[in-house]
Amino acid sequence: MSLPFYQKPLQHYDLSYRNRDLRSTMSQYQQEKKRSAIYTHGSAAYSSRSSAAHRQESEALSQAALSSFQQQQQAYSLGMSQYSLGSEVTRKAASAYDYGFSHGLTDSSLLLSEDYSSTLSPKTKRAKQSLLSREEKENMPGDYMVPIFSGRQMHVSGITDTEEERIKEAAAYIAQRNLLASEEGITASKQSAASRHSTVSKQATATLHQEETLEKKSRKVAIREKAEQLSLRKTLEETQAYHGKLNEDHLLHAPEFIIKPRSHTVWEKENVILHCSVAGWPEPRLTWYKNQVPINIHENSGKYIIGSRYGMHTLEITTCDFEDTAQYRASAMNVKGEVSAYASVVVKRYKGEFDDAHFHARASTMPLSFAVTPYGYASKFEIHFDDKFDVSFGREGETMSLGCRVVVTPEIKHFQPEVQWYRNGAPISPSKWVQALWSGDRATLTFSHLNKEDEGLYTIRVQMGEYYEQYSAYVFVRDADAEIEGAPAAPLDVAALDANKDYIIISWKQPAVDGGSPILGYFIDKCEVGTDSWSQCNDTPVKFARFPVTGLIEGRSYIFRVRAVNNTGVSLPSRVSEPVAALDPAEKARLKARPSAPWTGQIIVTEEEPTEGIVPGPPTDLSVTEATRSYVVLSWKPPGQRGHEGIMYFVEKCDAGTENWQRVNTELPVKSPRFALFDLAEGKSYRFRVRCSNSAGVGEPSEATEVTVVGDKLDIPKAPGKIIPSRNTDTSVVVSWEESKDAKELVGYYIEASVVGSGKWEPCNNNPVKGSRFTCHGLVTGQSYIFRVRAVNAAGLSDYSQDSEAIEVKAAIAAPSPPHDITCIESFRDSMVLGWQQPDKTGGAEITGYYVNYREVIGGVPGKWREANVKAVSEAAYKISNLKENMVYQFQVAAMNIAGLGAPSAVSECFKCEEWTIAIPGPPHSLKYSEVRKNSLVLQWKPPLHSGRTPVTGYFVDMKEASAKDDQWRGLNKAAITNTYLKVRGLQEGDSYVFRVRAINQVGVGKPSELAGPVVAETRPGTKEVVVNVDDDGVISLNFECDQMTPKSEFIWSKDYVPTEDSARVEVESKGNKTKMTFKDLGTEDLGIYSCDVTDTDGIASSYVIDAEEMKRLLALSQEHKFPTVPIKSELAVEILEKGQVRFWMQVEKLSGNAKVNYIFNEKEIFEGPKYKMHLDRNTGIIEMFMEKLQDEDEGTYTFQIQDGKANGHSTLVLIGDVYKKLQKEAEFQRQEWIRKQGPHFAEYLSWEVTGECNVLLKCKVANIKKETHIVWYKDEREISVDEKHDFKDGICTLLITEFSKKDAGFYEVILKDDRGKDKSRLKLVDEAFKELMTEVCRKIALSATDLKIQSTAEGIRLYSFVTYYLDDLKVNWSHNGTGIKYTDRVKSGVTGEQIWLQINEPTPNDKGKYVMELFDGQTGHQKTVDLSGQAYDEAFAEFQRLKQAAIAEKNRARVVGGLPDVVTIQEGKALNLTCNVWGDPTPEVSWLKNEKALDSDDHCSLKFEAGKIAYFTIMGVSAADSGKYGLVVKNKYGSETSDFTVSVFIPEEEARKGAAEPQKGNHKSK
Repeated sequence: MSLPFYQKPLQHYDLSYRNRDLRSTMSQYQQEKKRSAIYTHGSAAYSSRSSAAHRQESEALSQAALSSFQQQQQAYSLGMSQYSLGSEVTRKAASAYDYGFSHGLTDSSLLLSEDYSSTLSPKTKRAKQSLLSREEKENMPGDYMVPIFSGRQMHVSGITDTEEERIKEAAAYIAQRNLLASEEGITASKQSAASRHSTVSKQATATLHQEETLEKKSRKVAIREKAEQLSLRKTLEETQAYHGKLNEDHLLHAPEFIIKPRSHTVWEKENVILHCSVAGWPEPRLTWYKNQVPINIHENSGKYIIGSRYGMHTLEITTCDFEDTAQYRASAMNVKGEVSAYASVVVKRYKGEFDDAHFHARASTMPLSFAVTPYGYASKFEIHFDDKFDVSFGREGETMSLGCRVVVTPEIKHFQPEVQWYRNGAPISPSKWVQALWSGDRATLTFSHLNKEDEGLYTIRVQMGEYYEQYSAYVFVRDADAEIEGAPAAPLDVAALDANKDYIIISWKQPAVDGGSPILGYFIDKCEVGTDSWSQCNDTPVKFARFPVTGLIEGRSYIFRVRAVNNTGVSLPSRVSEPVAALDPAEKARLKARPSAPWTGQIIVTEEEPTEGIVPGPPTDLSVTEATRSYVVLSWKPPGQRGHEGIMYFVEKCDAGTENWQRVNTELPVKSPRFALFDLAEGKSYRFRVRCSNSAGVGEPSEATEVTVVGDKLDIPKAPGKIIPSRNTDTSVVVSWEESKDAKELVGYYIEASVVGSGKWEPCNNNPVKGSRFTCHGLVTGQSYIFRVRAVNAAGLSDYSQDSEAIEVKAAIAAPSPPHDITCIESFRDSMVLGWQQPDKTGGAEITGYYVNYREVIGGVPGKWREANVKAVSEAAYKISNLKENMVYQFQVAAMNIAGLGAPSAVSECFKCEEWTIAIPGPPHSLKYSEVRKNSLVLQWKPPLHSGRTPVTGYFVDMKEASAKDDQWRGLNKAAITNTYLKVRGLQEGDSYVFRVRAINQVGVGKPSELAGPVVAETRPGTKEVVVNVDDDGVISLNFECDQMTPKSEFIWSKDYVPTEDSARVEVESKGNKTKMTFKDLGTEDLGIYSCDVTDTDGIASSYVIDAEEMKRLLALSQEHKFPTVPIKSELAVEILEKGQVRFWMQVEKLSGNAKVNYIFNEKEIFEGPKYKMHLDRNTGIIEMFMEKLQDEDEGTYTFQIQDGKANGHSTLVLIGDVYKKLQKEAEFQRQEWIRKQGPHFAEYLSWEVTGECNVLLKCKVANIKKETHIVWYKDEREISVDEKHDFKDGICTLLITEFSKKDAGFYEVILKDDRGKDKSRLKLVDEAFKELMTEVCRKIALSATDLKIQSTAEGIRLYSFVTYYLDDLKVNWSHNGTGIKYTDRVKSGVTGEQIWLQINEPTPNDKGKYVMELFDGQTGHQKTVDLSGQAYDEAFAEFQRLKQAAIAEKNRARVVGGLPDVVTIQEGKALNLTCNVWGDPTPEVSWLKNEKALDSDDHCSLKFEAGKIAYFTIMGVSAADSGKYGLVVKNKYGSETSDFTVSVFIPEEEARKGAAEPQKGNHKSK
């Protein structure tokens, strides 16, 4: 069956994101059809009921307006008419309302007029009189009655909390409209004051037996009503805007146990009743559990009786038996959350009474849950979760989805399960941040924008009928990356604690991450709902996590956010708060408690004079409700004497001890009886008082408060204590702690984790958790972590707790596996002794005991199982008494550790209970091995329970490989040993072994024990050994440390494998993961094997042997520690300091405050003075003596003698002969160096470097230079002029030598000088130094060589490469197919500029192959390779042939070699003779042109061509007609060429006339 609608998740509304287009009240009233639809279809409570049901519901809703707030809630949720009906008027109004619905009245008949939608106020005598006639005045009534309802009754989306409330509100508003349908329905009754009320409409009036008489309104009444309508319309609009800013206030609250069930201890066959009482709204549903399994009353009919009467819930368990011993839980749940209470029931049994049916019964099959479907038949359901979401990690701002597949069997068509999601036990409502989706078989919860508020334990609960299953996993949300590195994380859980007209107190939670520096405070931002404009509320960061925000507009709603700030910057803003309205709590309560049905009374207005104003009295109960260093909050009650008008308040303060009162709010009076004061001096004491005021004046002040000191009243909580980590899973650890003492208003705890040795802490949770236990997820398996915790409240975060002990992340302990190899060790007439092997897997914890069951076997048929022991036995053997002689029995054993009882072993073979008469001893038992190492282990056992006829005298130990056959056992001891332990040596690392032990007495050797093992010989990682220590006082102790302890682990010390708990010779001290056993007086009685075992671990142990030799060594070491010497860390040494000072020094391990030193030189003590300076640092143990200068008389022996309490020590240094002279010389050199460095000097002397361009760069680094410092370069003592001026910006001076060659060899020197001195540096670049430099230059040149390329020429093929530049020192060798090339006229090598080439003339196929050019720099060869074969050769050869032919053609082409001028100038009448040479093979053809036309030879112009080489051009008697452009054209098969020349003929007479005319022109111009 489905949940009632009031238990379904509430719709989450965020006013900052909801639709801002809120409909006005009047528009809602006019939308009759929509409201009717909501009323009709909104809920089953309103959809299909009779008119009588409507009438009862209307009466209940009407009466709810007159009842208390709790009655109103009951009327909302139950929808029943359980309360008394209202007045006669209310009954009739409800009847009219029901009548309208039952008769289907239309919108027009039920529509409310706008004119009567708000309260009408009476007319006072001071009001302006209207112009009415006398007759009208006489007809005007003295008073009037108007049915009204408050304009604040309108429906505003988001004000109510549940859909049910909205549905009922809709019904209430429809009732209001029907009661106030039209103007004509407004009546005034003069006949009966007792029955004054309004009618709904003419039809409603007739239906109600015409109890009201309609009267015609006078004109004056109409005018006044019209004026009131205008006023009411304005009031309604203001009210609508006012409520449009309001936010909903939640009326629901989570379940809470008033009376919790208590634990009971009862005898068998008695009844027990568990009682509890729970409160909450809606009324919680309570479910009973037994050992976390829901109790099904249908499974064992009559066993459980669940009742609930008058709010008291009961669970009765009838006829209790032993199986009813369990933990019972009562779980109460509603839409606001879930809470549980626990109680234990212990059923005791009378001694000797055993119920076989209950005690030895096998596990029965539990029936499935029983449920009833909505279709009326019973079903059995199984709910399983597949593909479940695991622990999840997200980051702020990301999206995330949680989901799982839900399998419900059997599947019922059209019947879907109810799916509900919870966070930390509270139901999750859909919002803009989170949405839930059910697809029919898969449930998904999607986060659109993760915030730290979303961190928590998420639970999905699936309900089918009356049965449900749930699954939970944790979601962690990490902080988003800060915009500024080092800025803190964003705060969280921003909420409004208190809201008034004048201020709203905002609270938040501090973030876990402060960015590396402490948080200085917080900035609070506000934004009015419906806008996007954020404004900062405080100028100075506040440290307290609460702050009152002022400057708000009354009635408006706001959202808030908070930002943290530290020295680095400001964090990202928090998630915005829920919207909250600036209203007084009383106003909110009034709005919450507004009636669900209309008020139908009447207002009577008289013409009497109103009461005069009254000066209000003083407020009462003034108190300081909250005080911090930033603000103080005052609260008071309004005065009893205040008149009928509203009042305001003025707050005053004065310093303690004075009566100098000052008004705080001088400009704006306070409207609400609460006020926040700012700008008070921290640490100063004040008193406060309040005055009331209204239009009549300012009243007397209230009583002053007690003296209040400005400061934080809430202390920062103390650090939590006792941080204990424990294993959980391979990736998680459970951390528990002691809660902070005396912590007030605790918000929760932050947990941090750090990998051991890393020093880096990471938060485990970003949302504070309450309680003292938390599971830290996301850890690395096998890594060791430490943890710390700090508490947080509004005052801040506490100091960190102490770091926890380190813990390795791995799975927690589990119940042990079953024991095995059950055997009968000894048998008597009525009892048997059983033995067994320990479980192979202890579950990570020590076995704490065993339980043995037995059963009789008669005729091969086994009987019922019985318990052999009620209390667990610690040994792996047990004697079972009260058995039947000659009866055959079977046995079963189960092991137990702190995790619980493991599964029982396999059933043993059958053993007959009979008397044994064996003389030899029985087998030893309880074999165990410890201290397993790669080549040894320790085997221990216990003596046999049956020793035979004589006592046991010794034991034999046998061993074999685990895979060996039974005939390969070999004894480890030839003679019997009396100890019950043996250290087995000589094992092979990695091999697996098994062991057994046999006991011997005077009769003989008994049966072997059960096998111990197999065990692999190996030393586990992290294994530690017992270490012996002798402290400074000579105390001898054995020490052991374990890194794999659990919270329940203990150290057990043993001597010769017998615990030493009661030994008076030793003292054991354990702390954390370390333990120490101290010998009080080591002597011969203490010789033996000392071992330490760690309980609750997987066999961690170690031992240490103290024999006579070891005891002698330890006693000598103890004696030395009792009479110690000062341990010297460094012997006396000498060193030269920067200024040439000499420092003698030595260092000892440590010195106390009483230590002193004597300084000896040549057996005489020297003291501090001008020559010697002594210093002793007791913290570091460094002893020093300084001397300014070493002189010849300082040669000798120096000794430092130390005395520290009873410890002494000394160290000597001999400085004689060459050793002293060398030291003296070094000191003088350092002195000169220091003097040199006082002026400009070289920090790095001159050196060279070859640049990437193969140039040589000489450089040096200078220091202590200034602007006037000069630098001069020299080569071979000649100054080098440098173009660039050194600026010394980087302290580097350089000289660049381009294309370095042999001519640049020489001595280079650079001098640095100014008025403080000079310094120089020389660089030798000759001989080997020059050769080394040239090698590097050649290497750089060789590295700069480009890849070999192929070029075809007219002569052949050329291979070439370019370098930066070429030097003769760079040797070039060419090879072809691995063979050096011999250079001939056909194959040549050379260098042209920067090109290195190989020319192959007239190439042939033999020239194909791989060519290598090797550049040898003097030390290394650098090769470049090209493959001249295949396509590369073919293309190059074809290009060569083409170029060759082109060269031949160019060579043999016809051409004019020379002889013809460009221009020929000749006098008329002269002869012109021109000769030119012509070349061409074959001989070219020759022709002449004149003015681009062919010219033939004749008598005037003779043209000849002789010997194929010479052409003649002759003109006899040149005339003007011969002037023009001539051309010689030569042509053969390879080409042609034309040589042009110009012939210019002049006449001498004309030239003379031109010459004479030129001077005359010049003279004429001069005139």
